[in-house]
Amino acid sequence: MSYSATELLAVVAARQLAGVTSVFAGVGVPLVSAVLAQKTRAPELVIVVEGGSMGPRMVPGRLPYSTNEMRTAPRAQMLPGITDTFLFAQRGFLDVGFVGGAQIDCYGNLNSSVIGGYERPKVRLPGSGGANDIISLCRKVMVVTMHERRRFVPKVDFVTSPGFLSGGRSRREAGLVFGTVSRIVTHLGTLAFDDETRRLRLESLHPGVTVQEVLENTGFELPVPDELPVTEPPSEEELETLRSIDPERNFLG
Repeated sequence: MSYSATELLAVVAARQLAGVTSVFAGVGVPLVSAVLAQKTRAPELVIVVEGGSMGPRMVPGRLPYSTNEMRTAPRAQMLPGITDTFLFAQRGFLDVGFVGGAQIDCYGNLNSSVIGGYERPKVRLPGSGGANDIISLCRKVMVVTMHERRRFVPKVDFVTSPGFLSGGRSRREAGLVFGTVSRIVTHLGTLAFDDETRRLRLESLHPGVTVQEVLENTGFELPVPDELPVTEPPSEEELETLRSIDPERNFLG
């Protein structure tokens, strides 16, 4: 069964949630992946949405476009206020956070604020929303994004969401002593961070993707191990379930 790059991204991201009990997910592909995980590999997964919905069971074909609408809430276990939602993250109750951004650098810092100088940017982006809180407070954070050279840049134009800042111990020295950025999931492969330098390195390739293709779409030096595993292709069951979640392809393209 054939699949698109976005479908592959959603399936691989969902697989990362096997065995996870709670995920803080934004709308779009991260939420689609969380719902897919809930229906396949993590049936007890509690999805948390920024606007104040905890433990919903999303209705296929009616996924929300915003974190602040009632389509985030069907069969939710709790509907607290937005400040309470982030309090749960601050207290260490949320295992994994899913975030994205317009730019990412070799230390996992994310930009979703501006392209160009902050005072006179070329493009003004939506900003942080809850992304800074998620990346700062969740136990583990995974970045879910398409793999393009314009996104993977040597230095982000603005640090909206802090990864490992300048590498090494700089994140901890800045006061971010809880949580960590663990992995980057893209439509070309997965990337992880070196335990000492905290720089990104290639971890695996997706089916049909070459190392050269990954390097050409990365704007900074990316270490490549001698042996690279290849991701298992999406199964027919995974794709059928995924497409039932978003039948009109509002988020899967």
